[in-house]
Formats: sequence, C-alpha cells, structure tokens
Amino acid sequence: MKELFNVEDIHVGVVGLGLMGSSIVAALLIAGHPVVAIAPTDTDASEADLRISHQLDLCSHAHLIDKLPVSYLEHLTISQDYDLLGACSVVIECVIEKIEIKTEVYQKITAAVSSKTIIGSNTSAIPISVLQEKVLHPERFMGIHWAEPAFMTRFLEITCGRLTASEHADRIFNLAHQWGKEPTLLKKDIRGFITNRLMYAVYREIFHLLENETASQEDLDKAFRYDAGSWMTLMGLFRRMDYTGLADYGTIIDNLFPQLSNSENVPVKMQEMVRTTARGIHNGRGLFSYKNGESNEWDEAFANFNMEIRQLASEYSAGKMNDYLKP
Repeated sequence: MKELFNVEDIHVGVVGLGLMGSSIVAALLIAGHPVVAIAPTDTDASEADLRISHQLDLCSHAHLIDKLPVSYLEHLTISQDYDLLGACSVVIECVIEKIEIKTEVYQKITAAVSSKTIIGSNTSAIPISVLQEKVLHPERFMGIHWAEPAFMTRFLEITCGRLTASEHADRIFNLAHQWGKEPTLLKKDIRGFITNRLMYAVYREIFHLLENETASQEDLDKAFRYDAGSWMTLMGLFRRMDYTGLADYGTIIDNLFPQLSNSENVPVKMQEMVRTTARGIHNGRGLFSYKNGESNEWDEAFANFNMEIRQLASEYSAGKMNDYLKP
C-alpha cells in the first residue's frame, strides 16, 4: 500500500440502499468515513435506517468495531436529496442492473458532485466502458464491486473502463486496504470482470453435469464444498496448483478440457427457475425446496459463517502469509 488516507476527512456517497447498498454503507462507516446515503426510492428511504442499524449490529457481534453501533450512525446522513453528495470525494452507485435507471442516477450524481469526484458502480453485469459514457468525467469512473456482506468479506474488485485514468483506479485500490479489503485491480474491462467469469464457468459445468444425470444437486454441491471449499480462502487457484505440484496438470488439461461443456445456452433447469419465478430462499422456491422459516435459518447460518471465515481469512491474509514465509 503506497498511500495512507485520513478516512475521517473523506466523505463517501452511496446511492441505492437495498441489501447490498446498506451493507456497503456499513463497511464504509466502520472504516471511519462520513457517509451520505442516498435512497433513490421511497422503499429504500423507509427501510434504510433499520437495515443499516442491523448491519452495524452484525459488525458488533463479529467484533469488527470497538464502539457502540449507534456511534457510527452519527457519521451517516440518509436522504433522497442528491445535492448532499456535493462534499463527497467518492460516490458508489448500487442500484438495480438496468442501464436506463443507472443512467438517470448518474445524471443526478454528476449534477451534484465536483469534477474531481470519483464515481464507482457496484455492477457485476454491465461493462464499465458502457456505463462511463453516461457521466461527465469518464476518466474518474470505474467499477467498485463488493461482495455481500460488504462489511465482512475481504473481497473488492476494481475495474477500469476504456476511459478510466489509472491514477484514480490506483487511488481507490490503495484506499480499499483501509476498508479491510484485499482488492483486485482489473485494468481491462471484460464482461463479467474476474469473479463472475470464474464462477459462471463453474455454473455452466455444474448444470452440464446435472442435466446429464452425472450426479445429484446435493452431491455436486457437496463435491464443491468439501474439496474446493476447504482450501480456496487460503490459496486461490494458481497457488493451489503450485502446492499440489505441476507435473500432471499438462496431461490432465489435455485430456479433460475437451470434455468440458462449451454450451452458450441457458441451462434447461435455469430456464425452469425463470419461468416459475423461483427466487430460492427469498420465496421458498428454487433449485431446492424450503420450508417456512428456513430462509431465516440460512440467513443466520450465513451470518455466523461469515464472522468465522473472516477471522480465519484475516489470520492467513496475503500480508501475514508473506510474514510467515520470511526466513
């Protein structure tokens, strides 16, 4: 990290206060920023206060903060008035993945902020080079993609569009370390960025195996959880290949790659999910079935797991691993 910031002097705006947006607000508050949270809809406005308070309570339970959650709320302004973004050095957009809605939001943001403000999008679906055409200063626009829960995970993906100036992306990359992240910086804008491209390659193959009746959903999930899930947080893919030895990979790749799915079609099972408006735990209908109350149990289990895995990941962070390996 080349630059240290006094985060208390850096006002950050977040536009869009659904589950992801409120989680980002919590992450920025516990990092020390004054935050202006803009609710684009009446629903966001009515629910944001309670949602962010709940996120801060989770931070407290996870021992991420050493003060009462209410003290962080003193540095938060929730409003539907975009003009309050005027003092912000960074604004992060987190609204639904519809380009016409994002365009309208960018017009309101750019009308309120200075020409020096960095604007980021949490998008995981729309190319940054497309979105940055909708702002006045595209060189200051980039993807700032968080993972849920934003205050708990160490993930952050920064993506440059075609017109993004590298010095602004580097500034956010450095600042993100003070958000408790181990960020990645993608200098070329490609569809899906890094993490989605990797995961959707897995999704394509797992649906291929399911549709060919190779194994059940339960066993396919089990294989991923208890093999890859046992080492990914520590190693990552390239480090895993080094750790297991590289001698056989050439032969395995030569034999296996031709057998993997290259389908460009939406899997039949996923088409069924769309047709039946299945939303998993959110409406009890998905790839698995869910009983009443089971969605709350999954929420609680995921929250507890994230607390534990964050602590474990921090013990084996890239910086600490470098220290371990020093003679």
